[in-house]
Amino acid sequence: MQTLSKSSLTESAAQAIRSEITSGRWAIGAKLPNEASLSATLSVSRGTVREAVRVLVAQGFLETRQGSGTYVLSSTDTSKTFDMARRTSLRDQFEARCALDVESARLAALRHTPQVITDLRRLLAERGNYKGGDRQEFIARDLAFHKAVIAASGNRALMEIYDFFSATISETIEATISAEVPEPDMQAHADIIDAIETGNPDAASAAVRRFMAPVFSALDTLLQS
Repeated sequence: MQTLSKSSLTESAAQAIRSEITSGRWAIGAKLPNEASLSATLSVSRGTVREAVRVLVAQGFLETRQGSGTYVLSSTDTSKTFDMARRTSLRDQFEARCALDVESARLAALRHTPQVITDLRRLLAERGNYKGGDRQEFIARDLAFHKAVIAASGNRALMEIYDFFSATISETIEATISAEVPEPDMQAHADIIDAIETGNPDAASAAVRRFMAPVFSALDTLLQS
């Protein structure tokens, strides 16, 4: 298996594991090496391996068995569908992301616990504002916050879809720190948490739409220029 460069993230690790499966080197039913072994082989952190496995579980390649490990479930390559989604326009990607975020916030308003709100506020504080420096690190922190909102929905399908399109969602986040479209500030993020905490699903969905509104406005201006 080819060693990955230090700049490789979850997608690269997932692709390396996927290649082992689609090539037949890891057959259906085979148990994957443990996290530490994969981390050493791929020269990435165990956290990156964990995220890569989650992506491949969402794509149907792998399944995790509690207390047993991770096993190959399918060798069917679904990456073509994934790549096609990534080749869509930035506007299309933001619209898809907005749809996921809106419904997740609605459900989170109905299902959240006090601990969920505490965790969301902690993740937002850890995210901070982008002030230059390592973009990928900031994107990871921002993505962690938004994935927590998705998880707060309690809807496993939404979580798996979000994991499947995590690379595309990361690209939308990167676009907001690349001067293409405005990066929603900390208050816009905090407003989503506050709305979820009210328990009002309409308020939660409205907060997400307000969060996204400046982005769509900027995209419309770019398309007209």
